[in-house]
Amino acid sequence: MARVDLDAEAEGLRRNVLTTTVDRMLAWARSSSVWPVQFGLACCAIEMIATTTSKFDIARFGMEAFRASPRQSDLMIVAGRVSQKMAPVLRHIYEQMLEPKWVIAMGDCASCGGVYNNYALVQGVDKVVPVDVYVAGCPPRPEALLYGLMKLQEKIREQGKQGTLRRGSPRGG
Repeated sequence: MARVDLDAEAEGLRRNVLTTTVDRMLAWARSSSVWPVQFGLACCAIEMIATTTSKFDIARFGMEAFRASPRQSDLMIVAGRVSQKMAPVLRHIYEQMLEPKWVIAMGDCASCGGVYNNYALVQGVDKVVPVDVYVAGCPPRPEALLYGLMKLQEKIREQGKQGTLRRGSPRGG
């Protein structure tokens, strides 16, 4: 009789105990509380701001806390075109962010220069900082940014599974 009780307890324990690794737990926590830094440069910034409204509700992803200081942020959303004069400022803000940090290029201008193929604009923000997720569109709708944020969350969780929460040297130079 005592043996049956122990087996039942062991089975109950197996159903109610969750085991994981520290990296996976950290990845889950990080993916559920990403804090973006404010870096809106053009028309895409209006769409980025729209994601914080009740209609789109970025808060359900734990990302509603847009920060004015890069030292309190771990995500940079580059929304719009980046001029050659703005590129060093963007890089400086990126370097001030603590590790691990991620970048979303929002819109065609941030991704590849968009329709502005001239010397004054950077033809893709990935030449300045490493980009983790590209959100296409001119300007992309708030739903597209939310989809990009969900893809970033998946990427962060995947890094936790691999045990590589810290990124290596920046691809942007």
